Amino acid sequence: MKASKADKQTYYRGVRMIPYDLLKEVSIAMIGVLGFVLILSAVLSSPDVPSVTLQSWSKAAPVDFLTTASGELAGTTGVATYGPPYNSGNGAIQSWGPLAPQQWAGSHVPVNAPQDFVLEPLTQTTAGDSSLVSALSTYEAASSDQQQKWLANYTTGLGTATVATDGTVNVPSGDYGPVSVLMDRMLTLARSGGLDALLLTSDHFYQTDFTRPLLFLDDGGYIADLATQQKLDGDDWGVMNETGRYPGQAWLWLYTMWYQIPPFNSDTGFLGISAANTDLAVVGVMLLLTALLLLVPFIPGLRDIPRWIPIHKLIWRRHYAEMREQAGTATPKT
Repeated sequence: MKASKADKQTYYRGVRMIPYDLLKEVSIAMIGVLGFVLILSAVLSSPDVPSVTLQSWSKAAPVDFLTTASGELAGTTGVATYGPPYNSGNGAIQSWGPLAPQQWAGSHVPVNAPQDFVLEPLTQTTAGDSSLVSALSTYEAASSDQQQKWLANYTTGLGTATVATDGTVNVPSGDYGPVSVLMDRMLTLARSGGLDALLLTSDHFYQTDFTRPLLFLDDGGYIADLATQQKLDGDDWGVMNETGRYPGQAWLWLYTMWYQIPPFNSDTGFLGISAANTDLAVVGVMLLLTALLLLVPFIPGLRDIPRWIPIHKLIWRRHYAEMREQAGTATPKT
């Protein structure tokens, strides 16, 4: 039933009415909150460091890039000799007693460093470049010993190479065979951004898998130097830090703590733990602690700790006080 006009006048009699613009109030509140958030972001946020790419690496440190690329072609880099899950190498296989999950899993992310990182990308860019076609044919037709000789000579030459103002890398003359042409094209391809794209799309259905570009970057010294500058080394708790010592993933503190204490940070081999299997040992300890946490309700002694140390009663003291009060005032049944 609708109220009459007279009833409304009676209801609002004596009440001082003022206009109120809800849209205006909401807009002011949103602008105020946005300004507050922007100020906090500027003061407390971590630096917005640009992503490192093969393109930026090849421009900033061309000699390091070429040294890494020639190492990939020679099959001597960390990734090329790593082992599972990338290949059949044994350069970084970890085991702890009978536990060797890395070997059990096998090579489920296959990476053939010479082919995937150098030869295949160059082969896809041979259109209109007869010199590159000839260099690839000469290199692939040569024996393995001859290839390694060219690469060893080229790597030695890079040790005294100079970089011109236009970014050109000048390597002293030597017996490099077709390697000098291959590496020159690799540097050009990387600087154009093409190598980043090719390593994302080669033999991939999804074009968001950065495994290969990241592995290539990790083999060089450039990204390691950047990590040192940003205080992201393992000794600086880099596993949980963001750039510039800003707070990172704080929930990783328990995981990264083990790397800072013996025997995980020493080569003593205590309990079979050494630098060669630290990662596996830390993962094993964390799995054990997680299992203990899940099994607390079933483990005698551990499950009784709350009864021996009733911290929960202190936290919930108001609740327990109300429960006692209700129990004391309850009317007994007859």
